[in-house]
Amino acid sequence: MRRQPVSAEDERAISNLLVRYATSIDTRDWPLFRTCFSPDCEADYGTFGQWRGLREISEYMETTHRQLGPTLYRITNITIENRNDEVVARSYVDAILTDAAHKELTHRATGYYDDALVRTSDGWKIARRRFTLVRASMS
Repeated sequence: MRRQPVSAEDERAISNLLVRYATSIDTRDWPLFRTCFSPDCEADYGTFGQWRGLREISEYMETTHRQLGPTLYRITNITIENRNDEVVARSYVDAILTDAAHKELTHRATGYYDDALVRTSDGWKIARRRFTLVRASMS
């Protein structure tokens, strides 16, 4: 497997993309959310669902989060590399979801995202994502 460094500028842009994803969910900014994925993206969130295309994942996230109270999606431990001429990233996620009525914890999911990224005229986008759940809890 051939690994090449990614420029510091690209690392910053990709890290910002991943944080923008989390921020867009927490703020329910769906136009911002749609800037994170390529139009033909593929996303596999395991038992939560699988989607093809920006429209499918956007509709799911918007519908699901409409019923929730505040959320806190935290993205950490971001690693980015060029592997066999494909830019990939792994990032840890810790997602806290609360009940809309009582603001109490309803779900907490921790795991990691493995992303394949593409550079577009609008910046870096997630082309493929796989979420691996490490731990989930519900109250």
